Amino acid sequence: MKVYLDCYPCVLRHALDVTQRTGVNTDLQFHIMRGVLRELLEIPAEATPPEITARVHRVIRRESAMDDPYRDVKRRDNDAAMRIYPGLKKTVEKSVSPLSTATKLAIAGNIIDSGASGGPFDLNQVIEETLQAELPGEDLQAFEEAIRDARHVLYLGDNAGEIVFDRILIEEIHRLTKARVTFVVRGRPILNDATLEDARSVGMEAIAEVIANGYDAPATVLSRSSPELQKAWRETDLIISKGQGNYESLSNASGNIFFLLKVKCPVLAADIGFDVGRNVLCRGVGKDHSGIEEPAMSGTDIG
Repeated sequence: MKVYLDCYPCVLRHALDVTQRTGVNTDLQFHIMRGVLRELLEIPAEATPPEITARVHRVIRRESAMDDPYRDVKRRDNDAAMRIYPGLKKTVEKSVSPLSTATKLAIAGNIIDSGASGGPFDLNQVIEETLQAELPGEDLQAFEEAIRDARHVLYLGDNAGEIVFDRILIEEIHRLTKARVTFVVRGRPILNDATLEDARSVGMEAIAEVIANGYDAPATVLSRSSPELQKAWRETDLIISKGQGNYESLSNASGNIFFLLKVKCPVLAADIGFDVGRNVLCRGVGKDHSGIEEPAMSGTDIG
């Protein structure tokens, strides 16, 4: 996804939030923000929003000497999600359509996002509203067929806490198929995005191979990703991409991709074609793995 003018104030808001979280004194906060502004002037216009965020956060880490300002937030979100995990599992098991329910839960979990501008939310209410919405049969059928046909599923994770909801969907995938599942986290701390530490804390390694993408953006940037991820991308049958950040970096990528996310900002809404607040399952279609083919999008609006 290209950068829009509205992305710049959003990046600055993120930067200010992170700078304040570092706990450094006001003078150093001003120094960091001036460095962020200088960095924005140097970023190429063709960079995606997650790539801009990555460069800005490098400035903050370098100047504040704090590697992970969101560590406590991530631990809190992981713990909170794990507390409701047993109840969510029962909801899936009792469902008439377990895959539909698990998919909705995975999308509902995308609301857990300290980097987005959506403000406070009631997680239980979000879950209830998402479960009550309907998935159009043809879109769910395409998703289920892709899962059943896959030999290797590459699942691109997003935020801490949210990954517990991803775990539920992955467990349902295992019920439907014997496909190998690889779960991908960020290469290093960025906002509240999940890292290897977060995946281990919620038991992800028990149900999937977990790898880091080797990069510090709040997204999956294929050109900068680790050889391990690039190899998995070439070999996979099905890619499940969670969250806005992954959509922003992969909306033009090729492959058998399903995007699962909650639309949280007007810029992304305009790009993806769904209103802010909508819960979306959409499919990207491209020719190859070059990442330069515009995808033909078909959308599922579940909210």
